[in-house]
Amino acid sequence: MTLKKVRTAILISGRGSNMQALVKAARAADYPAEIVLVASNRPEAPGLAWAEAQGIKTVAIDHKNHATRDAFEASLQHTLEAAGTELVALAGFMRLMTSVFVERWRDRMINIHPSLLPSFKGLHTHERVLAAGARITGCTVHFVRPEMDEGPIIAQAAVPVLSGDTEATLAARVLAAEHALYPAALSLVASKRARCDGEKVIISQDLNPAAPLYSPSL
Repeated sequence: MTLKKVRTAILISGRGSNMQALVKAARAADYPAEIVLVASNRPEAPGLAWAEAQGIKTVAIDHKNHATRDAFEASLQHTLEAAGTELVALAGFMRLMTSVFVERWRDRMINIHPSLLPSFKGLHTHERVLAAGARITGCTVHFVRPEMDEGPIIAQAAVPVLSGDTEATLAARVLAAEHALYPAALSLVASKRARCDGEKVIISQDLNPAAPLYSPSL
């Protein structure tokens, strides 16, 4: 029997390295999501050219060409509907959505953030992690809610912070974890193995045999 894949759109604002990880994962025959659209609010976003080269439909919706946030979101909504989108994945999409738009896609829109939420929400994450002297950081995939970096947590990866880290070295280590975590989290959602129960995520056949991460290691 042919697997019915969930039609997924990815929204980006830049190079879209997490978008690339999702696209590559979705090439597998048994992956439960199909990437049907890559859209960006920035026409110059390098990720659009990469996605187009992969044969994926791409659309640029420049927010600067829309008089209001509502007008921009109306254009985005029309584009998503035209592609038959069932699930939305934000991958470095640098626009805050209105509550109306977010509620329209409630429990059908996910995001990845480079910290262990609920810690270090917002921008300049790695700078703030280093300034705080944290020993472990990481990344989080969550369902989107109207507030910035809020929403039920689907999956997380922990990454050690090293004494010699700079923002660049820490960011690179976290990004590598993101590229593994996001495809796994999207798979959980698309296959309905992860679902929202109120404001918490329930994962069917939940199994976590991983050993604790110690930083510094013991």
